[in-house]
Amino acid sequence: MQIIKVINNNVISSEDDKGKEIIVMGKGIGFGKKAGEEIDETKIEKVFSLPDESTSQFMQVVKDMPYEYIRTAELVIAYARETLGYHLSKNIYVTLTDHLGYAIERKQQGIVVANELSWEMKKFYNAEFQVGLKALDIVKQELDVELPEDEAGFIAMHLVNAQMGGQMNQSRNMPAMIKDILNIVRYTFQVELDEKSLSYERFVTHLRFFVQRVISREDSERNDEEFDQLIADRFPRSYECAQKIKSYMKKKLDYEVSDVEISYLAVHIHRVIHSMNK
Repeated sequence: MQIIKVINNNVISSEDDKGKEIIVMGKGIGFGKKAGEEIDETKIEKVFSLPDESTSQFMQVVKDMPYEYIRTAELVIAYARETLGYHLSKNIYVTLTDHLGYAIERKQQGIVVANELSWEMKKFYNAEFQVGLKALDIVKQELDVELPEDEAGFIAMHLVNAQMGGQMNQSRNMPAMIKDILNIVRYTFQVELDEKSLSYERFVTHLRFFVQRVISREDSERNDEEFDQLIADRFPRSYECAQKIKSYMKKKLDYEVSDVEISYLAVHIHRVIHSMNK
């Protein structure tokens, strides 16, 4: 493989056999090298490709970043992929590497940034939050830098964002939206939901994917008026509650959630309320 660009002493770009630009990382792999020279393959530690628009962003992020930071971010991403078991957008290499770099710099400068959503992330995105906590352990182990627990929430947010394909502004709103939807259910039925119950956990899981689908505009477009009417007749209060949530989503996102999505939501609302009455 030949070098296309030398980004810094430890990161270069090359091309794969299809002519697509790839990122090649390794300690000292770019030291003293120039474009057109052969890559020392014994120094290669990581090879990956990014979407075209993300490649230049990644190069900018890592240009002046210590290699230890870049490598630590890669360890965190690898752990997240293995642990979470769902697809993460490749843009996570840009966003999480950039975030960790700044987080470490802030820590070294004594700057503390509070995460107001940390509690919600821990509650509604616990798997991602646990990965965030593990990431803090990895940073401590690799760099001897102890980041505050609030950073686990920020890292979790980046993971949720990567699952959604990069809609960071909206993914930040997701925990608050789930909290609001749960409050709509509480106020409609005048109940306190049992947050330790299995039915509650299942309901929150449904809400996570429901909100994610709506934000990504991937909610079901299928029309089934007969099914919708059946749910409205069988579970009238739950259906009414789901309609309130539909109005809330319209106001929040300026988007009309499909009727069939609302009908399925009503079924889940009925289940969580019904389980409390057993």
